[in-house]
Amino acid sequence: MGNVTDYLLDTHALLWWLFDDPKLSETARRTIANPDHRLWVSAASAWEIAIKTRLGKLPEAGDLSTHLENYLRKARFLELAVTLQHGLQAGALPGPHRDPFDRMLIAQSLATGYPIITVDPIFNQYSVSVLW
Repeated sequence: MGNVTDYLLDTHALLWWLFDDPKLSETARRTIANPDHRLWVSAASAWEIAIKTRLGKLPEAGDLSTHLENYLRKARFLELAVTLQHGLQAGALPGPHRDPFDRMLIAQSLATGYPIITVDPIFNQYSVSVLW
């Protein structure tokens, strides 16, 4: 293994990878597939998936919310816990963006230095590195 680079997956990037969705960019696909990259999934993404599944907003997700750990292990993704510091930083972020899941991912990216793999342009308004 060469130099390992860490990346944080936005929830949609995670879902698009797991379901082989063509909406995932080629750059993101190559980055995720690269064995020299460590991919992190935030506990906030698990929370988002569980809520959206319960509300019927992810009908294509099947058993994902009940077996997410198995899917992550199979995909070689690592779990990124939410810490008190992440929570405080997410709550203190400036700007009008109200999505709590995105705010948490931004805070975690700032805390860890991991670039976020996301198509969402809102992340560019914060001091995080974005890959798409």
